[in-house]
Amino acid sequence: MSNQEKLSIAGSGIMGHSIALTAAWAGIDVKVWGTDETDIERAKVGVEAKLDVLVDYDIFDENKKAQIKKAITYTDSLEDCVSEATFVIEAIPENLELKQNFFKQIDEICDESTILASNTSGLSATEIARHTNNPSRTVVTHFWLPAHLMPLVEVVRGDHTSDETIERAFTLLESMNKKPIFVKKDVLGQVGNRLQYAIFREAQYILENEIASMEDIDAAIRYSLGRRFGVTGPFMTMDMGGLDTNSSITSYLFQDLSDKKDIFPTMDKLVENGHYGPKTGKGFYGWSPEQTAKMEHEREKELIHWIKKDMEETKEVTYR
Repeated sequence: MSNQEKLSIAGSGIMGHSIALTAAWAGIDVKVWGTDETDIERAKVGVEAKLDVLVDYDIFDENKKAQIKKAITYTDSLEDCVSEATFVIEAIPENLELKQNFFKQIDEICDESTILASNTSGLSATEIARHTNNPSRTVVTHFWLPAHLMPLVEVVRGDHTSDETIERAFTLLESMNKKPIFVKKDVLGQVGNRLQYAIFREAQYILENEIASMEDIDAAIRYSLGRRFGVTGPFMTMDMGGLDTNSSITSYLFQDLSDKKDIFPTMDKLVENGHYGPKTGKGFYGWSPEQTAKMEHEREKELIHWIKKDMEETKEVTYR
């Protein structure tokens, strides 16, 4: 599918430059805004590192890498970045007031036909667009981290988002070789994070009640659901297991699952003590630089395996 949009990414952090890489990989020229030269240089380094990994795994060659880099331009002028764009994806920090003010700013700079999309992972599409003059052209396009390796993008309709805006978002994302889904209502957490945090709540409940260790809970996901859900989602899984059997299990198990509405004590204590994960060297697990690098490599390797599978499926469709 060919792209007709002039794309700009407002934000050069991990999400911003990864989205830009994704667009350029699909042959789309893209402008990226960074707050200053330091941010821009950091983004360039991030793109270079990600491209090197993809070359190492034979996803593409050095010539393609050079083409991708050439398709991305950077600027520290927001007006220069978005003024001629027909589609802007905002990828700034996850703070509602910050995003509202930012949308108000770009709403005044951009042409009235330009689509304004937010990459928020869970904030309200309607609230983000509250101070814009024309919220019908606003939408959420939530990419998953790492954005250049995860196919899913959640397209979320705000209360005032037009059908045309949704259609243009889908057209652009499909031209970027993404797998967009339509979130028809503006709900916190969208679809993916609501599912993810439902699992995480139950995982914490199991840990707090000493039913299983943290390591075994992680193993239960990695070696069962994690593998199965890569092929069949929850509804297809239930169908294949038999709705008669799964209805019976639902009737007693739902009554026993956690419905806790706040943070569990173990996580609360970790956060209170400044233990946030790899960024601080400790979270639920201990994170040395070596362990962090190892797990990032393992995750990257597995996701690239899936990328290769997706590329093969695309070839099969193309040559049928």
